[in-house]
Amino acid sequence: MKIQKAAVIGAGVMGAAIAAQLSNAGIPVLLLDIVLPDKPSAEKPDRNFLAKAGIERALKSSPAAFMSPSNAKLITPGNLEDDLDKLKNCDWIIEAIIEKLEAKRDLWARVEQVAKPSAIISSNSSGIPMHLQIEGRSEDFQRRFVGAHFFNPPRYLHLLEVIPTDKTDPQVLATFTDFADHMLGKGVVVANDVPGFISNRIGVYGMVRAMKHMEEQGLTPAAVDQLTGPAIGRPKSATFRTADLSGLDIIYHVANDIGQVTGDDEDFSLTAPFRQLVEEKKWLGDKTGSGFYKKTRGSDGKSKILNLNLATMEYEEAEPPKLAALNAVKGKSLNERVQGLYEAQGPEGDFMRGVLNDGFWYAAKMAGTVSDKLQDIDNGLKWGFGWEQGPFEMMDALGVQKVIANLEAEGRTLPPLLTKMKAEGRDTFYGQGDIADAAGNVQPYQAPYLILSDLKKDPSKVVKKTAGASLLDLGDGVLLLEFHSKMNALGEDAIRMVGTAHKTVQEMGYAGLVIGNQGEHFSAGANLPLVLSQAQDEEWDDLSAMITQFQKATTSLRYSPHPVVVAPFNMTLGGGCEMSIHADCITASAETYMGLVEVGVGLIPAGGGTKEMLLRFTDLVQKGQPLLPAVQRAFELIGTAKVSTSAQHARELGFLQERDLIVMNRDNVLAEAKRKVLELAPNYVQPVPITDIPVMGEAAIAAVKSVLYGMKEGGFISQYDEVVSLELAKVLSGGVGNNRQAKVSEQHLLDLEREAFLTLAGKKGTQDRIAHMLKTGKPLRN
Repeated sequence: MKIQKAAVIGAGVMGAAIAAQLSNAGIPVLLLDIVLPDKPSAEKPDRNFLAKAGIERALKSSPAAFMSPSNAKLITPGNLEDDLDKLKNCDWIIEAIIEKLEAKRDLWARVEQVAKPSAIISSNSSGIPMHLQIEGRSEDFQRRFVGAHFFNPPRYLHLLEVIPTDKTDPQVLATFTDFADHMLGKGVVVANDVPGFISNRIGVYGMVRAMKHMEEQGLTPAAVDQLTGPAIGRPKSATFRTADLSGLDIIYHVANDIGQVTGDDEDFSLTAPFRQLVEEKKWLGDKTGSGFYKKTRGSDGKSKILNLNLATMEYEEAEPPKLAALNAVKGKSLNERVQGLYEAQGPEGDFMRGVLNDGFWYAAKMAGTVSDKLQDIDNGLKWGFGWEQGPFEMMDALGVQKVIANLEAEGRTLPPLLTKMKAEGRDTFYGQGDIADAAGNVQPYQAPYLILSDLKKDPSKVVKKTAGASLLDLGDGVLLLEFHSKMNALGEDAIRMVGTAHKTVQEMGYAGLVIGNQGEHFSAGANLPLVLSQAQDEEWDDLSAMITQFQKATTSLRYSPHPVVVAPFNMTLGGGCEMSIHADCITASAETYMGLVEVGVGLIPAGGGTKEMLLRFTDLVQKGQPLLPAVQRAFELIGTAKVSTSAQHARELGFLQERDLIVMNRDNVLAEAKRKVLELAPNYVQPVPITDIPVMGEAAIAAVKSVLYGMKEGGFISQYDEVVSLELAKVLSGGVGNNRQAKVSEQHLLDLEREAFLTLAGKKGTQDRIAHMLKTGKPLRN
């Protein structure tokens, strides 16, 4: 069956956010909640008030729940009294109501009376076992029931724990996991129907143990957060900032509940200070304004963060702690950092070994209990908590036998999985094409999606490699150009590799080219340090040549004799955006933040971005109609450095066109790009450059000047913003003087781009902006 319409029951924070994500996928949603009781001597309330309030809350949420506000139109509000029978039209029904077993059982009894026989039924419960919810329901209802535990916020946290019961039909499970992966864009792990499932069971255990080791070693929450954040491949929020964000009461209840239900009270026993925060102080983290940290304002009006002194239970200002163990691993790779911290001496090293060994031991103990697949445990923690490595991947990096020796030295009893690994002397869980299962037996393994790091393990797949870029054979006659510099900035190395890629496609008979990578971002744009250095040293010929080469690289993507598909995701800025918009097709991750942001550093897009957006918007003008709207739209887009908040928004802005694809799951972007190349290749016809682009001449500059005057008078732009904007206007005018009937070529506009870029690069205002951006990461308004 195909899921084409869904219903969400419960319009609270989570239910409304799930409905929003369904609408982001283009799926119509029925959002239901209870009817508020009438109040005496008051106007009769809207019977759909709670559902409507949920939609409004999602529209106002930060970060945004909707990829475009227009998606909210796909959600129909309703209530459980008047609209329950509308569930008969829904293919998937999920509840997100109060976490009480009897309430869920009562709801399922009502739903079963109206749901169609083919509908899949799900609960978003984070802790109530699924099999308990469906006791008393018909065999057919139980067959179609599967847990679906989203993590908040559903749009941004990749994880979806799918929890079948022993009654769930395998075909229902397969249908739903495919839908969750490809339509909702989720990273799916299949969890067993046990308390806490995968991520909360292991993740909360790790948080509880970190608190105990902190006390034992005499460390502070700030020190622990430095040790357990990016240093070991985990989010900046680390341990205690994450606790504040999640809500200390939530952690308190989850830890107590799991401890009681499983009998592992000691494993999930919270420290006395943590209990005091929740039970006595009622300091629950961000929701109350105070937790392990407190945000306040100083006498200068600037916000500052105070740290909680656990000994005095008072907030105080404190400098970031200087940790010798961290300094020793600074600048090293993730595996080297983890290795160094795991072997460090002193309280910091003792803390790290204690926390990591606890996590390793418990994950191995839970293998087969929370999930039958080690990769699902790893992925659950990576996708649910933002870790770069799961516990089994981290043990592989350290060496499994070393971890086992450490655990035994601490006097721990090894779980069966580690006992088997020790007996067989195996030092990794993940092998080449295989993986250990929960019992320690080696099983064949193939990742569910294309992973470039796995591909590169086969030397025959690496066609060419330099410091900043590589060419990889994706199979089936498709070549990949991968950037791998810092932030995937486009330096000379990457630009030269574009030409090499085209030559390789032709000489080796590839069907076409994909440009993509699996870094943190697709590309943050140009190599700004190089641009600044050349400008300050007045190396104008070199800078001009670099711009020319970049223009040739971007235009070659449009006019090559083979199809080129670009696969952007996350930050796709400046030159990264210019690379994308020149391709035959873009397969963009739904979470793509695309923009031509050069004005922020006092420059204009000179890799064909200005030319391309003017050309696109001009093409939309009907024959005989004024060109001014096209010029205005291009000027507004580039001159205000607009960045899309999603791929859907990028389409609304004009960066994506109708021919381009939006892929909900970033993990599938490269596979979709490869598929698109193979689709285009058989009948591909090489395009030819356009030579008759209509332009407005001086009239365009006059129109821009008029807008700038009003913006400057209103204080919306700075003096130097005006300078940069006028150079942009010269390019958009076509540089043809007063000739309003002129038509120019793409190359003519590219030459104007390069000239404007060089003019601005020579100005102190631009150099100051670039230097400020490189130093602070923020734009300078000069």
